[in-house]
Amino acid sequence: MSDLSLLDLGFFITETAASPKHVAGLLIFARPPRAGADFGRKLYETLGEHTDVKAPFNRLIRLSLTALPQWVDAESVDLAQHLHFHRLPAGANGRQALFDFVAALHEPMLDRRRPLWEVHLIDGLWDGHFALYQKMHHACADGVTMMRWTAQGLNDSAADRRLQPIWAIGHGGRSRQREGGANRLLQGAMHQLRTHSRRALGAGRLAAMLMLETLTLTRHAIALPFVSTARTPLTGQVTSGRQFSAAAVPMARVDALRLRTRSTVNHVALTCLDGALRRFLSELGVEIKGPLTIQMPVNLRSEGEKSAGNKIGIIQVELSPPTDDPLVRLRNVGFSLRSVRTMIDSVAPEGIEAYTIVTGLLAQGAELLRLSDTLPPTGNTLVSNVPGPKQQLYLMGAPLEEIHPLSTLPPSNLLNITLISYAGNLFFGLIATDRVPHLSTLADYVHDAFAELEQAVAGTAAAPAPRRPRARQAKPARQARADAR
Repeated sequence: MSDLSLLDLGFFITETAASPKHVAGLLIFARPPRAGADFGRKLYETLGEHTDVKAPFNRLIRLSLTALPQWVDAESVDLAQHLHFHRLPAGANGRQALFDFVAALHEPMLDRRRPLWEVHLIDGLWDGHFALYQKMHHACADGVTMMRWTAQGLNDSAADRRLQPIWAIGHGGRSRQREGGANRLLQGAMHQLRTHSRRALGAGRLAAMLMLETLTLTRHAIALPFVSTARTPLTGQVTSGRQFSAAAVPMARVDALRLRTRSTVNHVALTCLDGALRRFLSELGVEIKGPLTIQMPVNLRSEGEKSAGNKIGIIQVELSPPTDDPLVRLRNVGFSLRSVRTMIDSVAPEGIEAYTIVTGLLAQGAELLRLSDTLPPTGNTLVSNVPGPKQQLYLMGAPLEEIHPLSTLPPSNLLNITLISYAGNLFFGLIATDRVPHLSTLADYVHDAFAELEQAVAGTAAAPAPRRPRARQAKPARQARADAR
């Protein structure tokens, strides 16, 4: 058995039916050449034969009246309770139908009586496509970890037909036995002392930075929490009901912009999101006079570290003040991100973690008291970027064409946007409650904002590219990406 970290514990104890705390990914595959129409069903049956469930997929959380919750190995894992098969009917098997179906799967909490994960194979999609929806509690893994585990369960070539389900690989996370010995106890105590010292010093440094920001003695050091515009359609009390939409942009176009403007992928992506969000809010009658504030997860792992669980911090970042010029917006976003990066690098990871826990608990407390509709939120939305595999991946010869991330909604935020780069494309996954109107329109505006930035960089005065239509009947992934050009 092993203890949950403070972050893992936070995701577990703050979970409610209206605000479940799990992360997920939607993987869309094309059937292999010459494969029959029953390929999806046969794949599901073959997956079901891999009943040797390894850590951490064999672990559950044990609650105790005398101790903190702990990870323990389950006596047995019934794979039928975690692996599921679905087939969408003809005429309701398009892209939007798939997104609606996955949103419904993403809504409920995972059953705490069992290991906290599910895999759903969804067959019968357009043009012979099928999908995997993988869902795991945030207490078990963050987005970076889930992406790494997902890639490990896939193949590098179509010729490699080895099947290695994500739950059968063994990703580490073995239970730590409580062994005796004075030396071991001393080492543990010293480690805890060092950790707590770094956490206290880091939290103190961040507190000083926030104080300077409050007194306006610094600018863009780090955005203040709980000062964002409260009354927008993107913030408020998180409720049940989920909807999902997505956008995709070829990485070649992102890289062209990045190199031309000496920016990063994050600079370009956040500039487009800033423009899309402002246009979206404006059309809903909401004009924000200052910068939008996002919550942004930061990976706190050291280089090469591949630990399970959560090792992230969440900070607040200001985007651009209102402007109609995409280039000005890009410059402002870049300045803000570079400033925040400098501040983060000057603080120990334990300090960022402590700051995350404190602000998260305050926000969660407001949500549990149902005050999120009246109190200022920690940010206007949450945006994270998870690096994915650069190379094409396969599953039993089936090419993986798209990866769409679905995350959890933090307190007071009705929208979460997660980015994943994969095989030459940058995917934007938008998960929201049913309170957010016209979510698919926001996804369209991401494409529009990207085209506007391209035109500004190219120095043309051409009008923005027309918004692609939202067809109810899905298109193949290649066609969908072509529409974004």
